[in-house]
Amino acid sequence: MMESQKLYDANNGMTDLIYTRAERYEFRTIRLEETDQAAKIEQICFSPNEACSYEHMAARIKKAPDLFLVAVDKDMGKLAGFLNGLATDQEHLTDDFFTDAQKHDPEGSNIMLLGLDVLPEYRGQGLARKLEKERKKNRKKIILTCVEEKVKMYEKFGFQDLGIGVSNWGGEQWHEMCISVN
Repeated sequence: MMESQKLYDANNGMTDLIYTRAERYEFRTIRLEETDQAAKIEQICFSPNEACSYEHMAARIKKAPDLFLVAVDKDMGKLAGFLNGLATDQEHLTDDFFTDAQKHDPEGSNIMLLGLDVLPEYRGQGLARKLEKERKKNRKKIILTCVEEKVKMYEKFGFQDLGIGVSNWGGEQWHEMCISVN
């Protein structure tokens, strides 16, 4: 998908500059100084009872920075979105993963995907799909939970819906989904 940005050309007036998503966004692991941006994005993307607190976000970034991937809008110099998770050998995502970064096992065969956040103004550009593809390849599977209205989106990414999971984080009923990565 190509994107167009209007620029002023002194000779020809307004012109379209066409660039690819790869040129506009930088995909990399988060930096500690971006913790505040990530926490604010989480507050925008999730309801107050579901959103990760600043303290838990900071703990995840410190404990598992390699599993905290961001999309940076190079034009604006800010985070457009991110995904984050913890590695483990557990097979099901339980509520304690959301509050206890110590559950991260760097050698764990599975990734519990705890958040996939894209700011509203960046949605529909394929950032979530690109972030999801940037995940670590040396794992067995990725497990996540989502509300009913997000099931179809994750199925498009290749995730399988396992039905209602054990998590009731934020007082919600969550579908547990997984995808094999090897």
